[in-house]
Amino acid sequence: MTELASINQDMEASLAKAMERVALLESLLEQEFEALKLQDLQNFDELNQNKDKLLQELMALTGVYKAEDALQLDPRWNDFKAKMRLCRNLHRRSEMLVTRKLDAIKGALESLRSPIHTSNVETYDRLGKMKRGRQISGYMSV
Repeated sequence: MTELASINQDMEASLAKAMERVALLESLLEQEFEALKLQDLQNFDELNQNKDKLLQELMALTGVYKAEDALQLDPRWNDFKAKMRLCRNLHRRSEMLVTRKLDAIKGALESLRSPIHTSNVETYDRLGKMKRGRQISGYMSV
């Protein structure tokens, strides 16, 4: 077997293993999103640790440690790169969910801290008409 044939065979084996690993990553990212939706933080933590290990394996298999390295991959890796882009989008989806939840928590905490905001809350009275919260007296009512 020539050296070139051996290199091609090694690359094909690495590619096959990388495709298997990226399929696992995709599944793991789907599970991660579900854990976030259910607020199952213990499961999310475990999935996150597994994701980190999987990403380390993929970096070792591909030699891609930063975005620019992916440009150097052989064209035979294009399917792999497409799957990795899909995984990046799945990761971003989870990131957006976390960001929204954090924003909601920050808003709730801010409303608890600030007495001025609670005085402007509009509610309904018994007759179903809009009623303002506590009336502000003094200079703030102007």
